[in-house]
Amino acid sequence: MQVPNHLAVILDGNRRWARAHGLQPWEGHWEGAKNFERFLNWCLELNIPQISVYILSTENLNRSKKEVEELFKIYYEYLKRLEENAKSKESLLDKYEVKVRFIGDLSKLPSNVMNLMRKIMTRTAHYQKKMLNIMIAYGSKFELTHVFRKLLEKAIKIGRVEITEKDIEANLLVPVPVDLVIRTGGLSRLSNFLLWQASYAELYTTKTLWPDFSKRELIKAIGWYNSVQKNFGR
Repeated sequence: MQVPNHLAVILDGNRRWARAHGLQPWEGHWEGAKNFERFLNWCLELNIPQISVYILSTENLNRSKKEVEELFKIYYEYLKRLEENAKSKESLLDKYEVKVRFIGDLSKLPSNVMNLMRKIMTRTAHYQKKMLNIMIAYGSKFELTHVFRKLLEKAIKIGRVEITEKDIEANLLVPVPVDLVIRTGGLSRLSNFLLWQASYAELYTTKTLWPDFSKRELIKAIGWYNSVQKNFGR
């Protein structure tokens, strides 16, 4: 079974999982964070070269103040544990030589969360075998605005406007095309996630809510990906 070179995942359904269990929304996010650790391990065991996970969109920041505050607490605790584990040569990141990148409008995040992100990115910057993109406070509209702003600055500097697809791709925050998008929670939409990179990606949806997503379902999604004929618009 051939694994995708770049797997992107929309982690959806934490709040619905919490409601189904009579819990507060953020308690579902805690369960989702626990499952993310398991998911990362599965992906690395399957030797997937690049993984992008959508954990917080720019729109999610408009949720209730209490829920956003709880989300930031979860990110801080998870990243603190990840940063502490990264210090050990027996950590998952070292074992598989994973370079971690946090991508999005990071200025929207609390300073303690941003400091941990910097430490993790610095500690793993020299790794090249695997790439983990954690998309936080991210949206494709934000990313493409960032790209166009950079290209405009360059055009002003050289005195002419000349923009190609290659120019845009070279300035994307995630430059590698996505092969497979998995979305949990039953919805079949990209929700402002890697729109350029996922232009020809296969989209796999499952009704399973993110906290219940299993290794078996991951393998099922990759098996489906292998069964699909890829024409890339031709």
